[in-house]
Amino acid sequence: MNDQHVLYHTKDQVAIITLNRPEVKNAFSHEMITLWRQFLEKARDDKRIMAIIVTGKGDTFCSGGNVKDMRDNGFQLWDMKKFLWEGVHRIALTLEDLDKPVIAAVNGYAMGAGMDMALMCDMRICSNKALFAEAYINMGIAAGDGGAYFLPRIVGTSKALELLLTGDMLNAEEALKLGIVNKVVDHENLMDETFRLANKIAAKAPLAVQMMKRAVYQGQTHSLRTHLDYISSHMALLSVTEDHKEAINAFLEKRKPVFHGK
Repeated sequence: MNDQHVLYHTKDQVAIITLNRPEVKNAFSHEMITLWRQFLEKARDDKRIMAIIVTGKGDTFCSGGNVKDMRDNGFQLWDMKKFLWEGVHRIALTLEDLDKPVIAAVNGYAMGAGMDMALMCDMRICSNKALFAEAYINMGIAAGDGGAYFLPRIVGTSKALELLLTGDMLNAEEALKLGIVNKVVDHENLMDETFRLANKIAAKAPLAVQMMKRAVYQGQTHSLRTHLDYISSHMALLSVTEDHKEAINAFLEKRKPVFHGK
């Protein structure tokens, strides 16, 4: 049995990253954080990979920090800053630079930093057994892994503050209603449904997918005028690609297009 804290494998054009510490609810370790980032970079650099899935082993997606470790070992002042900035935060920044879509398959509990790690992904599909909580406040700490950044952008400021300041737990249907997840599926179908979405996106024109993702995120910080100028440049570039020509020909010839990312 592979005892690495994160596992990596590929299927078709999709990379699957699995957090692999089920005995501690997939709580963070230095090895997990390092491998997580390295595998994201590996998928980013592999030209065959067009989409990425992140999930957890066992009954938990990720429980974030290990509470027992916090009590027994703790952090000195700058150790915590270093662990976050040089470790966990590198995952968020790697995701920000990753043009390929990343889908979280939330198979169970996503607590505290575990919820934040799901929010960092571009999309989330969850099991009907999934539970979410920004549980930091219950441990007397703040959302140190991006929750205070990502959550308001998804649910709005007032609802984000409610969830962050109460630590209340959400079930799968409540998360769906708030737009935290894209879809809720039966637990046993989670990976099949997530892979179906990833594979559907992976079959699209790669350059168009990459530029579409960039446009959405950059549009959140641009003015309308800046965004329209930006997207018109990308449209001009995409209109002369081989993939665009192939898409037009396939449409007119009533066949499935074959893309090569050119």
